[in-house]
Amino acid sequence: MCKVKVTVLGCGSSGGTPLVGPDGWADIDRNDPKNWRRRPSIFVETDKIRILVDTSPDLRAQLIDAEIWDIDAILYTHAHADHVNGIDDIRSLNHRAGGPIDAYASRDTLETLQERFAYVFEPYRTVNPQFWRPCLTPHVIDGPLQLGDLEILSYAQEHGRMPSLGFRFGKFAYSTDVKTLSDEAFELLDGIDTWIVDTLGEFVHPTHSHLDQTLEWIVHRHLGVRAIPRRPVHPSGDP
Repeated sequence: MCKVKVTVLGCGSSGGTPLVGPDGWADIDRNDPKNWRRRPSIFVETDKIRILVDTSPDLRAQLIDAEIWDIDAILYTHAHADHVNGIDDIRSLNHRAGGPIDAYASRDTLETLQERFAYVFEPYRTVNPQFWRPCLTPHVIDGPLQLGDLEILSYAQEHGRMPSLGFRFGKFAYSTDVKTLSDEAFELLDGIDTWIVDTLGEFVHPTHSHLDQTLEWIVHRHLGVRAIPRRPVHPSGDP
């Protein structure tokens, strides 16, 4: 099994943490630099492949801060704005690659992206070298993916009116934006040692998991993860 490195580019709320407005911090300690959080995204890499998961509205700053200059593919969890609206900022990545970048998602997510950002899926052209345009080649996820030396498994997640996908990369799994998981999903998660999983807070929410439920998943499903990275999706308290 290849060695997988994961960089968390963002783990804040859909509106960013803090939110815009005089009460954007709520009860969070603004003096703790860890509480300044960008929208959700991760970067997964091995010796042979570099994968971006989601294109958040903060993508440009995320790529610059993490010094990510090149990618081989993009995976999309779902089409909510906080996970896709930075899509235009892949233009610099296209320019460096000299062509389109492969994008993988569920059929519904790809259809939404193609409707919302039609220009991104037009054929790549270099008529004017001064004009950089984002360009993706869509691929429907309908089973395990093999990208470079990395096998990627996906599983369906219930997330209110818009389903999302979770991903497993070796012993690491990523479950952003999830309310409930099926038995099939937990079977696929068996054997992981690190899991980034949606935890809205201590209160029950209609589209996101909350702390007690997430802990129950880990304990009663015997996942045996070594860490519980918490992603507060709303600034309602310190993580």
